[in-house]
Amino acid sequence: MTISGTSSQSLNRRLRLGMVGGGRGAFIGAVHRIAARLDDRWELVAGALSSDPGRARESGADLLLPPDRIYGDFLEMARGEKHRDDRIDAVAIVTPNHAHAPAARAFLDAGIHVICDKPLTTSRDEAEQLAKLADQSGLIFAVTHNYTGYPLVRQAREMVLAGELGQIRVVQVEYVQDWLATRLEETGQKQAEWRTDPSRAGPAGSIGDIGTHAFNLAEFVSVQEVEDLAAELHTFVEGRPLDDNAHVLLRFASGARGMLWCSQVAVGRENGLRIRIYGEKGGLEWHQENPNVLRFAPLGEPPRLITRNGPGSGAASRSASRIPAGHPEGYLEGFAQLYSDIAEQIMARMEGREPYPLSLQVPTVEQGIRGVRFIEAAVRSSKEGAAWTPI
Repeated sequence: MTISGTSSQSLNRRLRLGMVGGGRGAFIGAVHRIAARLDDRWELVAGALSSDPGRARESGADLLLPPDRIYGDFLEMARGEKHRDDRIDAVAIVTPNHAHAPAARAFLDAGIHVICDKPLTTSRDEAEQLAKLADQSGLIFAVTHNYTGYPLVRQAREMVLAGELGQIRVVQVEYVQDWLATRLEETGQKQAEWRTDPSRAGPAGSIGDIGTHAFNLAEFVSVQEVEDLAAELHTFVEGRPLDDNAHVLLRFASGARGMLWCSQVAVGRENGLRIRIYGEKGGLEWHQENPNVLRFAPLGEPPRLITRNGPGSGAASRSASRIPAGHPEGYLEGFAQLYSDIAEQIMARMEGREPYPLSLQVPTVEQGIRGVRFIEAAVRSSKEGAAWTPI
């Protein structure tokens, strides 16, 4: 077993990665590049790094990409890579939301595996069409809900699956930040600018940007699907066209009940993602800002703290860990876990073997559809006075 908890490699090269978006001034592109390199299984070899051809070429030169593999746009890149003997094995799509679907379609048509940032698309119809295309292609299509890569998130899911909490009753999840507490988008800050623009972000603000992460985490850890919701989306910063705060009640198909709060105007909170799950036999609590500890409270017993690589941690946590107990792992490593798992799935296909089972926890296009359905249901519910709305 390797450092990232996957099977031994026999392919005598790194996998070749291309990237769409993520050039100069971008945030998440650099995160993807670091994550892809962390376990030494990927090498960035090609890119269409901006919607502006000139900026795309400058950004490619910044990253020392070969000049003939710096493309002016994603269509040129998909066409160019399709016929190369050394073509990319997968493409990472890290653009603003509105460009996810057309870029993904181009690379699926070219026969190239896709790694797409969330949300999958800006509309449900588009997401379902993309999922159909991905299914017909037989290619791997991963969606980077990166918090599913944290060791103790996987530990929590493993404990739920093992029945250690019993029947799940309550799921509470929140993701709160303060970075949009003012009109940051008016200062020229690129990330704030596109995330508050409906033409690029889609129909939702905070509910699409971070609410989808909270929703995905709730379903991933609880191993339950939300059936319907009642949402109130609100915009506190005057003049902003999209929501910056949302409260959502959740009803799960299993009978469990839940609540989701997401906010980008919660002053004093930097990246406050946390989840609490309560079953008939016990409860679990995890905080992203202290990610190496999982609190487990069995009914009638003193609470226990499970650490990432310490006593009580299981195979799911250990397989997603890179360094010894007591050394912190966090955001970049969680992201890297997804890239290592995707690499394992691709390499298994190349080598004609079954992938390491725990590598199959990466969110797929199906979880991407769930996220888009969640966004549309929340927006519709809020417009109808927080009416209960099916997903």
